[in-house]
Amino acid sequence: MSENKNPREYWLLQHDGDAFIYQSLDEFPPDGDESLLVHVREVIDETKQADTSTQKYEFTGETKDIHNCTVRQIRRISDGEVGGWIESEKNLSHEGDCWVYGNAQVYGNAQVYGNANVSGDAWVYGNALVYGNAQVYGNALVYGNALVFHDAKVFGDALVYGDANVCGNAKVSGDSWVNGNAQVYGNALVFHDAKVFGDAKVYGNAEVSGDAEVSDKAKVYGNAQVFGDAEVFANAKVSDKAKVYGNAQVFGDAEVSGNAEVSGGLIG
Repeated sequence: MSENKNPREYWLLQHDGDAFIYQSLDEFPPDGDESLLVHVREVIDETKQADTSTQKYEFTGETKDIHNCTVRQIRRISDGEVGGWIESEKNLSHEGDCWVYGNAQVYGNAQVYGNANVSGDAWVYGNALVYGNAQVYGNALVYGNALVFHDAKVFGDALVYGDANVCGNAKVSGDSWVNGNAQVYGNALVFHDAKVFGDAKVYGNAEVSGDAEVSDKAKVYGNAQVFGDAEVFANAKVSDKAKVYGNAQVFGDAEVSGNAEVSGGLIG
């Protein structure tokens, strides 16, 4: 669907290097020389802005409706590259190298800025912010009040939502979820079908994968690994080179550290 292009008419007077625009002849001074006027009738694409000197992109005029809003396709002014879809200019900054590619969509109050990229079939919406050098791609969804920033990557079919933060060099991928007030940062990896939620933190070089869950105020950090069907919750901590996997549950104020391995049972 293309947006309408409406004709605009005006009268132009150029004199001594100055230009004067009159919307109608009624505005022209009665004692003026009408022979100097040039009648201009041009078609203005209202999806474009009049002043492109500080703008990075314009709208192509193509639109589509999603989730009770209309998103518009963008085109980079410098090279004509057609990009992804945004609801309005508040969704994508004209500054920096940030961009929305392909079928990616950014709408609502979401913002992409800095050098961040959203590509593939990814969606960013709600009040989410993606900035710095962050990348969101694949079929990933980032929404709610979530933040993805620094050099973080969210991809695959991953979901980051609520008030979650993914930052640093962290990667969230696969079918994993990060939500609530959870934080994933440093060089941490969350992948497969893993879930990190509540006020949990995963950081350092830690990995959470498989169907593992880290929740409440639990922390997984250092070079620790939590995988399989393991659960770490409450105020538990898994650190150093420790591994928690299988059907293990670590909870309460329990701490698993060093080179310890927990493959089943309850520790709390």
